[in-house]
Amino acid sequence: MSGCKLIAVREGRLAKLVWRLLLLLALISASPPPLHAAEPGRKQIMILHSVGREFRPWNEYARTIRAELDGQSPWPLDVQEHSLVAARSADANSETPFLEYLHALYASRPPDLIIGVGAPAASFLQRHRQQLFPAAPVLLTTLEARRVQNSGMTDNDTVVAVTHRFLVLFENFLEVLPETKTIAIVNGDSPNERFWRGEMERELKPLEGRVEVRWYDKLSYEDALKQLAALPPHSAIFWYQMVVDSAGIAHEGDRALTRLYSVANAPIFTHDDAFFGREVIGGPMHSALGSSRTAVGVAVRILNGEKPGDIKTPPSEFAAAKYDWRELQRWGIGEQLLPPGSAVYFREPSAWEKYRWQVVFVCAVVLLQAMLIVGLLYERRRRKVAELEVRQRIAQLAHVNRYSIAGELTTSIAHELNQPLGSILVNTETAALMVDSPSLDVNELKEILSDIRRDDQRASEVIRRLRSLLKRAPFEAKEIDLNGMVGETIDLVSALAHARGVSLSSMLAGAPLPVLADNIQLQQVLINLIVNAIDAMEHLDESQRRIAVRTARNGDSAEIEIADSGPGILAGKLNEVFEPFYTTKPKGMGMGLSIARTIIEAHDGQISAENHASEGALFRITMPLAFSAASAAAAS
Repeated sequence: MSGCKLIAVREGRLAKLVWRLLLLLALISASPPPLHAAEPGRKQIMILHSVGREFRPWNEYARTIRAELDGQSPWPLDVQEHSLVAARSADANSETPFLEYLHALYASRPPDLIIGVGAPAASFLQRHRQQLFPAAPVLLTTLEARRVQNSGMTDNDTVVAVTHRFLVLFENFLEVLPETKTIAIVNGDSPNERFWRGEMERELKPLEGRVEVRWYDKLSYEDALKQLAALPPHSAIFWYQMVVDSAGIAHEGDRALTRLYSVANAPIFTHDDAFFGREVIGGPMHSALGSSRTAVGVAVRILNGEKPGDIKTPPSEFAAAKYDWRELQRWGIGEQLLPPGSAVYFREPSAWEKYRWQVVFVCAVVLLQAMLIVGLLYERRRRKVAELEVRQRIAQLAHVNRYSIAGELTTSIAHELNQPLGSILVNTETAALMVDSPSLDVNELKEILSDIRRDDQRASEVIRRLRSLLKRAPFEAKEIDLNGMVGETIDLVSALAHARGVSLSSMLAGAPLPVLADNIQLQQVLINLIVNAIDAMEHLDESQRRIAVRTARNGDSAEIEIADSGPGILAGKLNEVFEPFYTTKPKGMGMGLSIARTIIEAHDGQISAENHASEGALFRITMPLAFSAASAAAAS
């Protein structure tokens, strides 16, 4: 401690030398006041800083006072700012050179108003009121009411003070952090800071036994930081000031609080919003802006001629609590713990707040797409239902159409059945006579029985084909050989063609033509086209009535062509023959070719009509080949 005193004495002597040197320079360089000082209406203001221009919280108040003066003053202003560096030490003799410096600086014209910022500046002005421009009005601001020496106040002085209520502050801390067991108070060791330690100890006595209060003002700031970095769980830090630590080191600017924030393991509270915005959580605090506006309002009244002693301003209390959202998030403090009416600053906007219109637009687009998809799915379902209904109706029409075709085939079918049945009857009668004969020829009898079996099979085949044609069954696609289907169909209609005097020939592809199809429906299409061709040649001579059916492979497709030697299709009607209800027959319904096109398209095929260059019409059916393993083996 003796070393610290020696340092303080040396600093005091050095300060005296500095102030005497400044005074000497001021006297040497003394010159007539600047031209603007004589400008009518210009007001000269002296602002005296406590300790230094960059010490919080006073620097924030001084800055806002300057800004408010510029905004509220109706006169041109000449503002001079000075720092009471001597307030960093307890050596009263160090103030003398500073007094001499100010006297020399304002010798030609005393200031129109002196504004003291902070308790050290106010104490200096009140102690030296008689020596320092006794006629100049003085406004003391940014100090607590207890730091005002009321006995030293003159009619030419006024004060805009604040009131510290430390117990209110600490009760608020404990409300926000109810599990707090330890409160570390960061405060320096300058005369002003030592005063406030005593005041805080007195006010916080009701908290004894509830929380542990720790002090660090008798440590160097380096040692204090080490202990503050290792606080026990459920601790809080109260930042008051750090002007000068116990080692006599001044901590100007923001570095002291910034260093504390970088090592602290507990949330930091404070009493003044000059410290608010980066390191502290917040709470009830004095408002730098509010107090500065009040002080400047008083300053303008004084400059306007009002007597300072007549202006009485009650001390301001803590403003409404405000908190830093970022620090609340860092320490996991829920907003539900904050006092009612608290303001939360620096809240990071949510995604909804940042991108509200983008989110609304995207949601609208998604909703629109969802509605569109639902609508399309609904329409798709309706279409499928409609397609199923249409397919059922087409199947019914096709079945009716097959009955109509069967009616046309009745005569030829009856003739085709009569032949085997008549042969069976003759062979049966012959066999009966041979049985009654005394000399029975067994070989001949066997031949007769063989003929009966052949005729029976022939009749059965005719009935099977007819039953297959008239069979009412759902669409069943399976792999069939197109050549086999065409050959079976020609056998079925050959009797009709023979009865109508038509020459029916076929030329089938040499290799199988496997297709995925419903055999009965394809037979119906082919029969319909052949019967139409037979009807179209009704007025021709029998020698001219010819129908040729051909199958072939064309790439990955199979083709069936039905060509006749009739009059062909009327010009301009080639595109209409497949439309419903179009017919050239007197008693026709016009549904046969429409049904045929529907059946072929259901098999992923195509049907077309054209006229031969010479004579007759040609209908062509194209269907995709089925390349299954079985069909590939058959083709090879």
